[in-house]
Amino acid sequence: MPLHLPTLFITFRWIDAFDILLVAILLYQLYNLVKGTPAVSVFFGIITIYVVWILVRALDMKLFGTILSKFIDVGVIAVIVVFQQELRRFLLFIGSNEFLGRSKLLGKIFYPAKHSFTTEYAKVDFTPLITACFKMSESKTGALIVLVRNSDLAVYINSGEAIDSGLSELMIENIFFKNSPLHDGAVIIKGSRIIAARCVLPVTEKEQFPAHYGMRHRAAVGITESTDAVAISVSEQTGSVSLSINGTIRADLTPEKLKQYLEQEMGKS
Repeated sequence: MPLHLPTLFITFRWIDAFDILLVAILLYQLYNLVKGTPAVSVFFGIITIYVVWILVRALDMKLFGTILSKFIDVGVIAVIVVFQQELRRFLLFIGSNEFLGRSKLLGKIFYPAKHSFTTEYAKVDFTPLITACFKMSESKTGALIVLVRNSDLAVYINSGEAIDSGLSELMIENIFFKNSPLHDGAVIIKGSRIIAARCVLPVTEKEQFPAHYGMRHRAAVGITESTDAVAISVSEQTGSVSLSINGTIRADLTPEKLKQYLEQEMGKS
């Protein structure tokens, strides 16, 4: 009678390693989106429940497994509701040039007719913008300015007043003058054109956001969390000039530092 030995090793294929890598990347990107927000606790709770469910299935615990499977089925809808903003930012990230455009080949395949934002800013002189920001800083005039890159900001542009004027120091200062009807809200700039003013932006939901920053800074970080735009904010309380990129804020900048960061981020250096 032949003796059958139990299998001691699990078959591990290269596709399994690739599968694990993709899941790890997905979880890492999702964690980056919820990091610092109230949703991070929910995120870890869902991961914990899912890991327990996998273990229960592996151990063939039928009753507990059935209960958890029903919870997970309903949980998919709960995840969509709880993570509505985070899922939106994730889908924007996947569908934007920021993700596909990392590869020149993929960028040409998925966005064959779309120009890079570096083309828009190749000949733009940031001097009028920087000068205006620091003049407003001296007079402690609050300001919020958004520079468009690859993300489509049509929703935010349409929330404000269309301007479509050239980029100039006097124009920016006039918009944010305290008695101007356009001073409340954000100015959106694309290339060398001021597209719109008095635009409404989303604010960050980070729990650990510094308390000394006002709503302009929250909006500056919020727009750069959900899009690849760059935002400049001038504090009405302190006159500090800050730059927000990818959900992070660089505060207390000098004119030289602001110019350096702008040229670096807009592909001019």
